[in-house]
Amino acid sequence: MFWRSVVGKLWFTILLLVCFVLFILTVLLLEFFQNYHVVEAERHLLQTADRISDVVDRYEQEEDLLLSTTALVKDPASRAVIVLSEEEQLVSESDSDSLPVLDYAWFENDEDTKTVLNEGLDVKKVADLGNGETGVMVVGTPLDNRDGAVFVYQSLDTIEETSEQTTKIIFLGAGIAIVLTTIFAFFLSTRITAPLIKMREGALELAKGEFNTKIPIRTHDEIGELAMAFNRMGRELKFHINALNQEKEQLSGILRSMADGVITFNREGAVLISNPPAQQYLEAYEFERNAASASADQTSLPEPLMDLFNDVITDENESMIEMTLQGRSWVIIMTPLYDKEKVRGAVAVLRDMTEERRLNKLRKDFIANVSHELRTPISMLQGYSEAIVDDIAESKEDKNELAQIIHDESLRIGRLVNELLDIARMEAGHIQLNEESVEMEPFLNRIIRKFSGIANEKSVDLNLKVEGEFGLIEFDPDRIEQVFTNLIDNAIRHSDPGSEVQVILEKEENEWIASVKDSGYGIAEEDLPFVFERFYKADKSRKRENKNYKKGTGLGLAIAKNIVEAHEGTISVHSKLREGTTFTFKIPFSP
Repeated sequence: MFWRSVVGKLWFTILLLVCFVLFILTVLLLEFFQNYHVVEAERHLLQTADRISDVVDRYEQEEDLLLSTTALVKDPASRAVIVLSEEEQLVSESDSDSLPVLDYAWFENDEDTKTVLNEGLDVKKVADLGNGETGVMVVGTPLDNRDGAVFVYQSLDTIEETSEQTTKIIFLGAGIAIVLTTIFAFFLSTRITAPLIKMREGALELAKGEFNTKIPIRTHDEIGELAMAFNRMGRELKFHINALNQEKEQLSGILRSMADGVITFNREGAVLISNPPAQQYLEAYEFERNAASASADQTSLPEPLMDLFNDVITDENESMIEMTLQGRSWVIIMTPLYDKEKVRGAVAVLRDMTEERRLNKLRKDFIANVSHELRTPISMLQGYSEAIVDDIAESKEDKNELAQIIHDESLRIGRLVNELLDIARMEAGHIQLNEESVEMEPFLNRIIRKFSGIANEKSVDLNLKVEGEFGLIEFDPDRIEQVFTNLIDNAIRHSDPGSEVQVILEKEENEWIASVKDSGYGIAEEDLPFVFERFYKADKSRKRENKNYKKGTGLGLAIAKNIVEAHEGTISVHSKLREGTTFTFKIPFSP
């Protein structure tokens, strides 16, 4: 691992470069000093030979003095041979026992040294004695005033010893240089890479989202400038990330606050972004599809959107469709998204048109409903009153019967007007609740007994089911009884003989739940969004098969909804044709 680091690589590169330079320098120095020692030895021996030649010229007749002077002049490790003639030669002593004595014959037979004797030239050479002895360096110079020559020679061991000492010094210097280079290279590489290591740690911190990480700036060179640039990059990243997060939160807030659903797709049809209204559409689609197929893939895109998406991607044009899902009307507009010139996906805007359609329907139906509800009793009032005025009813009994009908119809008109006024007050927020502490089971048993006679007449089994223990609960008993009365009356009225109507009471942690469930005709899916609206009637023919029941005004469920909402609760309905209907309202416990 060390060799893969910058420290190891830099240290090894510097060390290898220095070792290579030292190797070349050592080879050159060894070669230089070896030649230098040879040249110096030759020069020294030649100077010695010249001195001895001067001594011979001065003391040529005194051999003892000549030899003693020669011993003083020459190196103790060398040997001097003074050749005066073929028969006469003087040989000095030497401290080196391995240095042989060379005679006149040897000098005469050697090609180089004989030039000194014959031609009077100086000679310098390295001679190999050929008898296993160490080679010698021989220097010869002719005598100035007479025939003969002076030869001085010494063993090459002396020169080699000097070379070895020089080599040891060179290698010692090279070793010291390598050690110092190693320390210096390691120190330098560590000093250079320490900021880089800090930057690597800072980069890892940045990758984790720690944008406040700062790299210390200890130098003002390129590494210091790199640290400054790194710190500046961290600040810029933090600024841009914060800006992106703000834009993302702003976009998310805008999408969440939009009443229309928004879904963004990539080119493969995968959902990238969706807001709560769009999620409601997707959940409704999954609920409807899973009701038909329990094994449906919940992660797939709805078929209407997929078909629209394929058309938009293929044609690269805006497309729109309308569809009904779970009783709600949706208008979907899809537009392609471009990446420069290429389509990279699409965005769909889903608008829930149910409320607008409902308001349009209410505007159309309100006058017709009010006119219808008022026209019948007014016509009856007019007709029966004319009958009394024109004395068509002759007997007192007939007049009383007509008067009773007029009275009933006037009461009906009064109920209609009162209910309209109640709804107006409730929707305006002027409803007043007289809350009391009520025992739930006796309260509900009393309501059930009130409807037992009507249920028995229609052969409907009306029963109460209470789940859990209920104590005293705070609410307005008159208003809640009005809600139960409306729901139970509707359930009995729309149930077949022999069927069952259940009133179920449940208790949860923060609220109590009441349900009225029947197995009657049911409500069509397209009518479910409108059941709590004014003048809604499940019987579109506006007739009742059983004449014993009074005709309703179509305002009961609207009043029930307002009462429940005044108790800060919610009311809902679930129904399928020919399977029955369940009305459920939830009211929180009073603090």
